Amino acid sequence: MVDSPYTRVVFRIWPDGEVIALWPDTLDRGGRGLVMSYLHVGQHGGADYHGVIRDTRPATPDEYAPLLAELQGPIGYDTMRVVTRARPQRMEY
Repeated sequence: MVDSPYTRVVFRIWPDGEVIALWPDTLDRGGRGLVMSYLHVGQHGGADYHGVIRDTRPATPDEYAPLLAELQGPIGYDTMRVVTRARPQRMEY
């Protein structure tokens, strides 16, 4: 992957309406091969990228706007690039 000042983020929505943010290029620090994720409730944690993609659908901009605002505001993520699809990069722990 080419170095970029931006971090790719994918927004998906669960059947119950909860939106999840996935960072396909950022491994969870737990060392289990999971990527970083974020939810309003529960906040940061590891997620099985392919499992989440399988069990959710893409969130629309209107659906993910509140979570994006939370991430850009109080959480401080200011270099995200929203993408609809991403293949997780192989990374070392």
